Order: sequence, then C-alpha cells, then structure tokens
Amino acid sequence: MWYEGFLGLSPWSMVAVTLLMTHVTIIGVTVYLHRYSAHRSLELNAGLKHFFRFWLWLTTAQNTREWTAIHRKHHAKCETEDDPHSPVVKGLSTVLRKGAELYRAEAENPETLRIYGKNCPDDWIERNLYTRFPLLGVAIMGVIDLLLFGTIGITIWAIQMMWIPVWAAGVVNGLGHAIGYRNFECRDAATNLVPWGILIGGEELHNNHHTYPNSAKLSVKKWEFDLGWAWIQVFSFFRLAKVQRVAPIAHRVEGKGNLDMDTAMAILNNRFQIMAQYRKLVIAPLVKQELEKVDHSVRHQFHRAKRLLSRETSLLDEKHHMRIQTMLEHSQALKVIYEKRLALQQIWVKTSSNGHDMLAAIKDWVHEAEASGIQSLRDFADQLKTYSLRPAASV
Repeated sequence: MWYEGFLGLSPWSMVAVTLLMTHVTIIGVTVYLHRYSAHRSLELNAGLKHFFRFWLWLTTAQNTREWTAIHRKHHAKCETEDDPHSPVVKGLSTVLRKGAELYRAEAENPETLRIYGKNCPDDWIERNLYTRFPLLGVAIMGVIDLLLFGTIGITIWAIQMMWIPVWAAGVVNGLGHAIGYRNFECRDAATNLVPWGILIGGEELHNNHHTYPNSAKLSVKKWEFDLGWAWIQVFSFFRLAKVQRVAPIAHRVEGKGNLDMDTAMAILNNRFQIMAQYRKLVIAPLVKQELEKVDHSVRHQFHRAKRLLSRETSLLDEKHHMRIQTMLEHSQALKVIYEKRLALQQIWVKTSSNGHDMLAAIKDWVHEAEASGIQSLRDFADQLKTYSLRPAASV
C-alpha cells in the first residue's frame, strides 16, 4: 500500500536501514569532513569525496567549507571566548541543547570562513548547488524517505536530521569537554567519552584527537577502538584512501644509556606519552606512598591527588591550586616530583626550536632527577635515556 512505501519493509528492517543511513552520515563527518578536510590526515579518492559531499548535503545541510572552518577555529581557539562551542566558556548545558545553533551562528561569520576555510571545494556544484541551496538536499531526502518507507519515512527523516546535531554538535562538542577519561594532559579540557568509538565513528576518543589533531587514527591505547579508522583501512585496501599521518609511536631501546640529539627529538615527539608515563610511574606510586604517611587530619586533601598533580595547570581552578599547595606543604617528596614535572614540560615549551638547547636542558633535568633521592624519579630519568626516533632493530 502507498503508506508503506515502495520498499514495504518490516519494522525491524526499517530500524536497520535507518541505522545504516545514519552510520553513513557519521562516517562522512568523521572521515571526510573531520580527518580529511579539517586536518588533512589522509587523502581520499575524488569519487569518494564527492559521494560524501552529496550525502552530507542530503542528510545534514552542511557544506565542507563551513564545517572545516568552524572545526579549525575550535582547535585554534579552544576553551577561549573565541571558541565556537566550548562548554568550558559557554556552559555545558548550552552546548548540549544548542550545539546546532552555535554552529549556524559561527557559519555566518565571514572572518571565520576566510581565515579557517582555506583549501575547501569551490567547484561549480559547490557554488551553484550545495552552498546556494543548503536546505534543498534535506528536502529531497525527506521526499526520498516518504517514497521508500511510506508515512513512517517522516520519522526516519527526523532521526536523520537530528543525528549529527545530537551526537556531534551536542555529545562530542559538549560532553567531550566535560566528562570521561584523559590519556593525555593536552592544553584543553577534551576527554575520551568511552574507549570504544562506535556510535560516533571514533569521535568519542576526543582527548586523543585534541592531543594529536593531525592523526588519522583516534585510538591510542591497545584497548581503544576507532570505527572511523577501521573504515579508513577498508578504503585504503581498495585504494580509495591514503593515510598521511598518525600519532607518533614512542620507541624505546633497552640498554640505551646516553642522552643524544636522537633522544631529545624522540622526547619532544613523544612528549604527551612521556608525561602520561610520568603520571603512571612517578606520581601515582609516590602519592600512594605519601598518603600512608600523612596525618589523618589532612588526608582528605589528598583526594584525587594523582589526578591533580598531573593535570594541565591551565585547567586547574583556585580551589585545585589551594589543594595542591596543601599537599606539597605536607610532603617534600611530592613537592619535588611536582616541580620536576612542571620543569620537564617547560623544556619543550622554551627550547623546542633549538635542539642543542633542548638536549642540554634534558641532561640537566636528568642529572637533577638522579640526585633527588626519589627512586621512582630516578627510574623515570633512566627510562628517558632509552627513547629514540627509531625502533631498537634499526639503532
């Protein structure tokens, strides 16, 4: 019958088809708009790029230049007043409820498009169809859904229209800067929502992405899964994609005990992994050790000590700074490892443009760590010497 549509699908088949179509939209956003267009972490076949442009026009009314420019500005101005959708600045509730509105408002800023929208499609079909008639695509999609699925097609179309505003503009841009876990202490509040990036194509691994924004692969830990990366591998197998960049791999050469320029460059290249190791190998065990020593009257101040002592300092509020100061006043050992952590981070901030200065600063840091009398700090200093840009077999 006409109200059942041309396909006449069963209810469960309609659910499956709806999920399939929304999944294609998610892949279009994460692989084409995000990893290819905004960050150029991979190259895509021309036909595949145009398929995604067309599909996203049908299902989101977004064009490549607007999305790319807004996302690039988000990274450039993250957690500041100029960030288009920072929950830290605008409030989590605002980003969750009005993520799509924030996107549209920023898309109307010509300066954003001029500065951050470079190297995006500017062909005839982009100028005369996708950009000129952005709502025509979603209207066509509505007609297609009605014809294929009948009256229930209106519901299917509504789900398609809500999918990206809810999951991407709301969940990733909102919750992805508010809750979850952090593998790395990047300079913004980005978090990994869950270790399995399935529903949003890997975008759930938001902390990993903000740490290595130019990586085509968003998973870092062995137990993390990035569905978008799985699709990139499929596209690569059929020569529809070519990966340009992924997060650096930290090579360690056991037995290597000399600090040289190779070591300095490897430390700079893998600084986020190294600071994660500092949290695990130095801060965590020492916090546990010192917690057993402090008086019960101040033990509550050591709540979440490992997290606070390893947290990016720009993300700490006044209350956190006061708690850290209290902990350091009651533990000389914690004071030493905290100051050494800050000193290590300052090395690549101040000397990254001069390899020889960096090498000299690292040598001084290692010498001081070895003389600290803190075993975990000395062990970490020994580990620093083993880093190399090349795997052990090639050294």
